[in-house]
Amino acid sequence: MGRFLPPAGVWMLIMVAAGATFMGLTSPALGEVHNQWISFKPGRSAVVARHGAVSTSHPLASQVGLEILKKGGNAADAAVAANAMLGLIEPMSCGIGGDLFVLYWDAQTQKLYGLNASGRSPYALSREVFKEKGMSEIPIEGPLAWSVPGAVRGWEDLLDRFGTMGFDEVLAPAIEHAENGFPVSPRIGASWRGAAEGLRLWNDSAATYLFDGRGPATGEIFRNPNLARSYRAIAQGGADAFYKGSIAQTIVAFSQANGGYFSLRDFADHESTWVEPVSTNYRGYELWEIPPNGQGISALQILNILEGYDIASLGPGHPDYIHLYTEAKKLAYADRAKFYADPAFNKLPIAELISKEYAAKRRALIDMSKALVGVPAGDPKLAHGDTIYLSVVDKDRNACSLIQSNYYGFGSKVVPGDVGFVIQNRGSQFALDPDHFNTLEPHKRPFHTIIPAMVTKDGKPWLCYGVMGGDMQPQGHVQVLINLVDFGMDVQAAGDAPRVRHDGSATPTGQSETPHGGTLLMEWNFSDAALEALRAKGHRVQGGGFGLGFGGYQGILIDWKLGTLQAGSELRNDGMAVGY
Repeated sequence: MGRFLPPAGVWMLIMVAAGATFMGLTSPALGEVHNQWISFKPGRSAVVARHGAVSTSHPLASQVGLEILKKGGNAADAAVAANAMLGLIEPMSCGIGGDLFVLYWDAQTQKLYGLNASGRSPYALSREVFKEKGMSEIPIEGPLAWSVPGAVRGWEDLLDRFGTMGFDEVLAPAIEHAENGFPVSPRIGASWRGAAEGLRLWNDSAATYLFDGRGPATGEIFRNPNLARSYRAIAQGGADAFYKGSIAQTIVAFSQANGGYFSLRDFADHESTWVEPVSTNYRGYELWEIPPNGQGISALQILNILEGYDIASLGPGHPDYIHLYTEAKKLAYADRAKFYADPAFNKLPIAELISKEYAAKRRALIDMSKALVGVPAGDPKLAHGDTIYLSVVDKDRNACSLIQSNYYGFGSKVVPGDVGFVIQNRGSQFALDPDHFNTLEPHKRPFHTIIPAMVTKDGKPWLCYGVMGGDMQPQGHVQVLINLVDFGMDVQAAGDAPRVRHDGSATPTGQSETPHGGTLLMEWNFSDAALEALRAKGHRVQGGGFGLGFGGYQGILIDWKLGTLQAGSELRNDGMAVGY
């Protein structure tokens, strides 16, 4: 076929669940699902459990979450415990120097809740600072990219409202592993070593994360006693130990000594926000997202546009489906670049953007024979990222969809003193254009890429899922849901199936769309015929891809009729789904 074929071990991981049926093509046991557009084989099955399930990007974190469930904890308790573990074992992707968002289905009230635990810019930082420094954009590394980390306050707010355990119980496993060490896994080790150059620029970062200036090798034992000490402080003093105690004092002192703009007031004034989730109905399934300052509503916009087409009749891999998806993504991301920002500083047309009427207007711009170029934002009548995602459903069917991130790998690359974690670089996502909705202003939340998701059907949670990976996240949300709803895949196969990623849309930092309409990146399973058909429509196509550039998925599906859970985890990272 003239395309890259991965080694045999990777081939087996890429295969989708045996027996899946795709548009009349039923794969025999260990056979191949194949049509003229796409080819992939059956692989590992979904994890099926009766009582509870946990799906995270690392086996140790999944096991920690499951242990909490078995001890009587609920989905909120297990999610925080797993997240704390991931902050230790996957430090390039997440940690208490980053932000957090949650969608939580509470079985008692039969209601979905949204938690925005993202931080804000320093009070003392403004556009004028960058103008005086002669800087046209905010750097992605160093203290100028800092915003207040929101994760710890988010943990506490989640536990206070829904949890049954305290910080002392849920942080205990991560503290133990931080003190005694854990073996570094292959994918995480590769990312770690790739970030060594940036970490070496900061003495505290190098002392915390590097061995003689290098990242740890696969299987090497890593310990982080400084993080254990920070976790212990939180376990004993709650979130105030982070925002009003010695941790904040250490961060602020470092900031003031190294050209940053943090003050103790920035930390003392930080708070999370409980928000009303927003949704759209896609063929009888309600997809829920958290409203801006995040990008979740772009997934709703894409689905609203695609709902007008018979996607199921095309089948996975069909170039017409990929074309429609890509055009819908371009239209939604054009709006994302203009309208997605902190609602405390702007009147945002959220309801209009996710309406079916607006989708119909945007859908009319799609030409089945020609790719869109230079897509402008619509008129809704206004009146590289590293992240972890985890999913937990417990015996009572509480469901927690949680995403947490440092943004870039190891965030700003800066560990401030002996705290044991890096500070995120989310502040780099502000625009410096004073007329932009997402322009930098003091004590403002930046545009955010990390988005958890939840799907309900008939008023009950059906799928608790997410797809981490910067701009890929809404794209992954859409593709996974279409795999489930339109193509009939199971919860594991829906994540294993090959994905596409469109790059090149305008960004909320003010960057313009590339003049050629961006690049359509496609995983290696798509046929040369599919690639050529898309090129004939005017798409710039790159095939042969594979890996976390196409997102990191975790998901748990609730089968109410059978009373069981089906859990899947990403094959492109070290993920694992477990249940009991």
